[in-house]
Amino acid sequence: MKLMIAVTHLLGTGHLSRALALAEAFAARGWSVDVVSGGRPAPHLTPNPTGAGATLHQLPPLASDGADFATLLAADGRPADAALFAARQAMLTGLLDSLRPDVLITELFPFGRRALAAEFDALLERARALPRPPLTLASVRDILAPPSKPKRVAETESRLLSFYDGVLVHSDPALIPLEDSWPLTPAMRPLLRYTGFVVPPPPVPGDGTDGNAEILVTAGGGPVGRPVFEAAARCAAFGAFPQRWRLLVAKGDAALADRLRAMAPADRLLVEPVRPDFRALLGRASAAVGRCGYNTALDCLTAGVPSVFCPFEDGREVEQTIRAAILARQPGIATLREADLTPDSLAQALQSVLGARIPPLSPASLTGAARSVEIVEAMLAEKTS
Repeated sequence: MKLMIAVTHLLGTGHLSRALALAEAFAARGWSVDVVSGGRPAPHLTPNPTGAGATLHQLPPLASDGADFATLLAADGRPADAALFAARQAMLTGLLDSLRPDVLITELFPFGRRALAAEFDALLERARALPRPPLTLASVRDILAPPSKPKRVAETESRLLSFYDGVLVHSDPALIPLEDSWPLTPAMRPLLRYTGFVVPPPPVPGDGTDGNAEILVTAGGGPVGRPVFEAAARCAAFGAFPQRWRLLVAKGDAALADRLRAMAPADRLLVEPVRPDFRALLGRASAAVGRCGYNTALDCLTAGVPSVFCPFEDGREVEQTIRAAILARQPGIATLREADLTPDSLAQALQSVLGARIPPLSPASLTGAARSVEIVEAMLAEKTS
């Protein structure tokens, strides 16, 4: 069986990361999988290195202008022009024609990526016109950006009913139902298929001691992470807690890392590049501080580490704020709005969660990638029977 996943990440890489996790789960079950990525290349994210059926195709890349998702930039940083959009659409539909997948998955669309509606619509129209149209599914995370206008809901419903067989919702409805962030219509509800969360396997227990009983901080690169890192470094400087602080800064932010190191002595503050064993460090930490993206939040929840989430709120981004507010209903989790973020407020938030125990997630809710394969195979069998 053949699967094609179309995904464009515009700010972070969470959408691509989740698409690749799905790709690997399908490939592990013997599927031939092609992921078509329209965001900037992310060398740290690759399909399964064993080459078990997953292939990555790169469209002419786009990125947002910060949190302005209406302004899309080409690889050279200039606004994307009509020729670039035409080239993307031609490549996307051309891949569909040559691959002829049994299943087509669009990541986030039609619930988001409205700036790319023309290319997604062209893809969906071409898929529907094939002699054997593929089973077509949308793939969404737990939280969606609420529609800014009522007509957005009607447009989404129309596309779902015209082109889609279902919606894979990568969440546990007992914890975060989709209607907490998106106004579902009666026509949408029967299309939903909850998969559980898409998370990597738990880290293999090791003998390392790095991060033991520390406060671990990770918040992304560039301006996205800087306010959190600076508040944490100042908190470490005045020694509010006996634990050492470990800040994991993006590798490209060397100047920021040097400035942070100068804020506190080394016995209170360690600043280093992001590490591949981040999840193992989480398991040994006393507490974690960071943004509240899908992957970060789930890493903290699965590790059971007391956490303070400082959601990213620039522009019209509300996804992380909604997720943080929902998760803060549980013990061991606090949320701190960026407008209120200071060393003192961070210390107070940490004090409120240190030593608390986060209720463990159901094991069944952590197998979202494998469950997605089961759901798709069952739907495909029903469609072809």
